[in-house]
Amino acid sequence: MKVTIVGVGLMGGSLAMDLRKTGIASRIVGVDRKEEHLKQAMELGFIDESSDLSAAISKSDLIVLAIPVDAARKVLIDILDQIPEHAIVIDLGSSKQGICEVASTHHNRSQYVACHPIAGTEFTGPSAAHHGLFDGKVSIICNREESSQEAISVAERLFKVLNMTIINMNAEEHDRHIAYVSHLSHVTSFTLGLTVLDIEKNEKNIFNMAGSGFESTVRLAKSSPEMWGPIFRQNADNLLKALDAYMEKLSGFRKIIAERNVGEAEEFMMEGNEIRRILEGIELKNKEPAWPEQTKREN
Repeated sequence: MKVTIVGVGLMGGSLAMDLRKTGIASRIVGVDRKEEHLKQAMELGFIDESSDLSAAISKSDLIVLAIPVDAARKVLIDILDQIPEHAIVIDLGSSKQGICEVASTHHNRSQYVACHPIAGTEFTGPSAAHHGLFDGKVSIICNREESSQEAISVAERLFKVLNMTIINMNAEEHDRHIAYVSHLSHVTSFTLGLTVLDIEKNEKNIFNMAGSGFESTVRLAKSSPEMWGPIFRQNADNLLKALDAYMEKLSGFRKIIAERNVGEAEEFMMEGNEIRRILEGIELKNKEPAWPEQTKREN
């Protein structure tokens, strides 16, 4: 399979590494607006050549969009305008409703599969790419019925090779849920980072006193604004609802602390502790084989 990856940073580069390792890709072409990224990708050895988009499309079996979600919406239409009859295009974006709407009326819509592999780190660029980024993770396929069975088969084969569990979901539903479990945590982390930087003018205090709790909570603030700005914009309605709910809880906790009400504070935190049960269940699930019975039946 000849694969073109548009965007050779963390996601695209990690995908290229694993496709090369598993042998599913006979040749990998990199497309990126930053020449230095293409140069790094060549030096790191996870692409065979670099190319402009039009030339790459004409000789590809699979085209993967691993670029910010606003750019992906524009590039997808260019690809669908030029895509060969046998080829498939997928994207890896964190918001899905907008891109699905943009592609919905295109005559080659069936050759596109809207995907969201839930994987990543706070680091960016080709040097951040690494093997196993997707291993054991979940990949969501949205609006499955709008893609051809051939296109779905190619996407599912890709995610099986990456050892991922596949979930099917409506794009609108995806964006609503991901606002709470992903996008909100990034907003919170950026905001916490800004709060500490505003108050703690002495960087030595932050360096000396910040513990592992602060580090893990603020880790996402190191994420790329270039990537997350468009995500927040595209999923703004859902994210605003998530923020309103979060701020209501935060305000309630503030009131408890202001009243020095230890009993209510403990109750509040014990209710929050319930998330541990969910997260421990996720950890156990991730230790199981990546293909549960439901997915096997679907395939």
